[in-house]
Amino acid sequence: MPPSSSSYRYLLLLLCCTLATVALSDPRATKAALLCTNRTAPMPHRQLFISNFLGAMDALTPLVSGQGYGAVVNGTRNATVYAFGECFKDLSRSDCDVCLAQCKTQILSCLPFQKGTRGGRLFFDGCYLRYDDYNFFNESLTDQDTTVCGTSELSGNSNNVYEDIALKLVRNLSVLAPANDGFFVGSVKKENVTVYGLAQCWDFVKGRTCQNCLTDAATNIGTCAPREEGRALNAGCYLRYSNQKFYNNSSSDTPAGKHGRRNLAIILAATFAALAVLLVVATVVFFVKKNVLEKRRERRQFGVLLDTVNKSKLNMPYEMLEKATNYFDDANKLGQGGSGSVYKGILPGGNTVAIKRLSFITTQWADHFFNEVNLISGIHHRNLVKLLGCSITGPESLLVYEYVPNQSLHDHLSVRRISQPLTWEVRCKIILGVAEGIAYLHEDSPVRIIHRDIKLSNIMLDEDFTPKIADFGLARLFPEDKSHISTAIAGTLGYMAPEYIVRGKLSEKADVYSFGVLVIEIVSGKRNSSFVLNSSSILQTVWSLYGSNRLSEIVDSTLVGNFPPDEACVLLQIGLLCAQASAELRPSMSVVVKMINGNHEIPPPTQPPFLHSGSSELSKYSLHRYNFQPGSNTQSSGNSMTESLIEPR
Repeated sequence: MPPSSSSYRYLLLLLCCTLATVALSDPRATKAALLCTNRTAPMPHRQLFISNFLGAMDALTPLVSGQGYGAVVNGTRNATVYAFGECFKDLSRSDCDVCLAQCKTQILSCLPFQKGTRGGRLFFDGCYLRYDDYNFFNESLTDQDTTVCGTSELSGNSNNVYEDIALKLVRNLSVLAPANDGFFVGSVKKENVTVYGLAQCWDFVKGRTCQNCLTDAATNIGTCAPREEGRALNAGCYLRYSNQKFYNNSSSDTPAGKHGRRNLAIILAATFAALAVLLVVATVVFFVKKNVLEKRRERRQFGVLLDTVNKSKLNMPYEMLEKATNYFDDANKLGQGGSGSVYKGILPGGNTVAIKRLSFITTQWADHFFNEVNLISGIHHRNLVKLLGCSITGPESLLVYEYVPNQSLHDHLSVRRISQPLTWEVRCKIILGVAEGIAYLHEDSPVRIIHRDIKLSNIMLDEDFTPKIADFGLARLFPEDKSHISTAIAGTLGYMAPEYIVRGKLSEKADVYSFGVLVIEIVSGKRNSSFVLNSSSILQTVWSLYGSNRLSEIVDSTLVGNFPPDEACVLLQIGLLCAQASAELRPSMSVVVKMINGNHEIPPPTQPPFLHSGSSELSKYSLHRYNFQPGSNTQSSGNSMTESLIEPR
């Protein structure tokens, strides 16, 4: 049996407890200085830079934990992050881990949330962390120096004595450290006055460069004497003196103390080695068995898929579809989604089609293919993109759809619009058509289906701007006798209902919520940014305007003077009704259609989620545990594939 997740948690807890009981020294996680780099040049890829920064920090942690230092380069040319971290060499590994962990949390203050900030250096008394947007590993290391001095001085004659021996100590350390692998600690005592000091060059600073850096540091730190403490914080090295012993040095330990620490080190080494072996063995067993089971599942899935395709009229030769797209020429590429690329193709009979190449990055391609072929091929509605064929026997799986010439709703409402702004009449037509398409999936199709990914980019527009719902790769069959099902989280943040994100509770009301967000986006011409850093949710804006009877103010500015305010307010109120925090209060899609057509009373909505930290159930949870990317299609681990062929109800 592979170890369960609870077993891993137990082992990790045991490891943490072991660390906690033996951390006898001080991690010196005290901030000496935080220096953020500011430049006036704009940063066009700020969000990507932040993402690369987080990845660099993740990669840096095991390097520093394992060897005391680490350097990482992460990201593309336009948003590359260079990062370096190092602990002082007198620090234990466990104290180093603690120091670096706290250092990583505080250096977040230098992230480029504001224009110009794109680097930072954080000096702790036990470790050092730096990141920047350029390669600083080989730069001149004397142009970013700073000095931090203490505030108090010794009294009387001790003051002069202390200043003399402090200056002598830092000069000696600046000479001894480069000759001792870039690190040295020591003390000087005179007339009952003692000064302690530490000098260290960062690992990428060697030889003469280390010597020059510490020489400059010794000169700069001289301005601190006769104060009791001083630190020279350089881009290439660190130098500190104090009247208190702050470093770990076993040279003054008694023989018994050395023997006890040696025994403790042996015990710790043996414990960690045993835990490491256990974790490695458990991990290997887990992944080997997981891979075996996954291969078996893939073979079963492929057999079902192949049998389904061969028995249907959908099967098309791979070679014909490849030729139809001119061998997937980039000139015929229509778009790129989370599940694959879409190309324009012309079949031998002259029909224009859209051909999707499914990505093989994960096994989810099989789930996606199964859903499209098995769920969607048997249903037909004017507001659903029609599946015309597929191919599974070639080097990759292909899906063939009807060609929709006016691209997606996102293309028309994005910042880079592909055409003139959509008129009010067209927007109303799109909203009604999407509502009728979802209502068909929920209530009138041969099988009850939840789409799970209703959003702007999945609403295609025909030549007369008739909307067609596309991309059923995440769709789920919904049993007649169930009020909801529990499933792995999948969808796009900003469109996902709160009960689904928090508890995995999926019902048709999840699609209703997504539709509500979609309506507000279509009317306002703005994207929902409830999960975008430093931005407020459009739901919050619309709710505030609703409370002050000013809903028409949110309507797309390109429509000024060309829309009926009363109709706009009605549609926005319907959007708020669909996007209410409580799933039970959201109307069914058939009722929504009646509301849009003016055949049903529109009750006042209640507050949508995500507005106040204390008002939403989401405030109790951290979305980061799902590893979601804002605005992107996301699926957590778990099998979302429908387990059996679907029988008509």
